[in-house]
Amino acid sequence: MERIHEEITIDVNQAHALTLFSRGFEKLFCQLFTGQYHDVVILCIGTDRSTGDCLGPLVGHKLKLIPYNRITIYGTLDQPVHAKNLSNVMDEIERNHKRSFVIAIDACLGKTERVGKICMGGGPLRPGTGVNKSLPEVGHIHIIGVVNMSGFMEYLVLQNTRLNLVMRMADTISSGIHFIIWKYVKDGSINALPKQRLYTNAITKLEGNNNV
Repeated sequence: MERIHEEITIDVNQAHALTLFSRGFEKLFCQLFTGQYHDVVILCIGTDRSTGDCLGPLVGHKLKLIPYNRITIYGTLDQPVHAKNLSNVMDEIERNHKRSFVIAIDACLGKTERVGKICMGGGPLRPGTGVNKSLPEVGHIHIIGVVNMSGFMEYLVLQNTRLNLVMRMADTISSGIHFIIWKYVKDGSINALPKQRLYTNAITKLEGNNNV
């Protein structure tokens, strides 16, 4: 699947980061989740053994109790999805989920000025590129959190990333996804997606409740 050239970027440190993330995610979800898909799979990639690489498992941990049919979380603190088992998990998703629509979430390293940014768009992400690993491309929507600087001793940089930043990113991503899923789910099933924009006041209320 080709990437959509327009990528949405949110600075987790700016005011109303949750509002902006939720609007961007809703735009992508409504655009790309079409009638050809049935199940929604949220694939959270990373490991709890590295502070910088635990963004995915933290998001999965926060979303794992979503009680809706046809929505499944892979990758949590208890059962992370990482380089060693990603291919097997993708095979499991293919077997167990009918026409799955995959939302892939991962951490990455980037330029100094991009640290703290959440980037999302249509098309797959390429896990492992920041640490020179070749892994399968995954996702119909990709969500990437830039957790630290790239360019030198990437494994050590990931190990020395501040948990505070990663946690704020995980809170923003999980709360935004949960709100949009709640908005389009009724009686445990995903509704047909309407064309209207997100109600700003509802998101603002959610943001206040989560203290992002």
